[in-house]
Amino acid sequence: MKMLFKIIGIVVACLILLLVVLRIVGLNPHGRTPGLWLNGTLVTAPVTDWSFAARYPTLKIQTRTPYLLPHSVTAGCIAYMGQLYVGSIYDAGLVYPHGRSWNEDVARDPHVRIKLGDRLYDGALVHVTDPALVDAVLRAQQARFRGYRVPPNGSLQLFHVIQTGAPITAGQ
Repeated sequence: MKMLFKIIGIVVACLILLLVVLRIVGLNPHGRTPGLWLNGTLVTAPVTDWSFAARYPTLKIQTRTPYLLPHSVTAGCIAYMGQLYVGSIYDAGLVYPHGRSWNEDVARDPHVRIKLGDRLYDGALVHVTDPALVDAVLRAQQARFRGYRVPPNGSLQLFHVIQTGAPITAGQ
């Protein structure tokens, strides 16, 4: 029995050490593979015009999960009229927020950390429900990237990025 407790203790200690190392070095998502903490230089100055984001086809988003570890993904970003939007394409049959774990995280807690290039921005995502705005942003994205399409019978869920400047705390 003592041996079992020693083995369990060693495993728990190794997991804690692994989480500490990952927290220090970050674990950015890569392509379609999700990650944990985002690393980079935190920008606390307010951003009044997100037009510079147009040079990035994607960004990285770190959300807060219910189990206290961060979850980060790569998503498409759209700079439109000085504002920053994040898109999430849903195939037919999926209904927001289900079907994408990061969308479920945002629906539960909108506070996120965004990475553009090597810069980090703390903010919140606001789900856009105005069909006219969703259509306008989609048309802007299609003009920027020829061939950008939403699957037949699918939908584009759009989020407006609001910079808070306040650091996220839980699972940061």
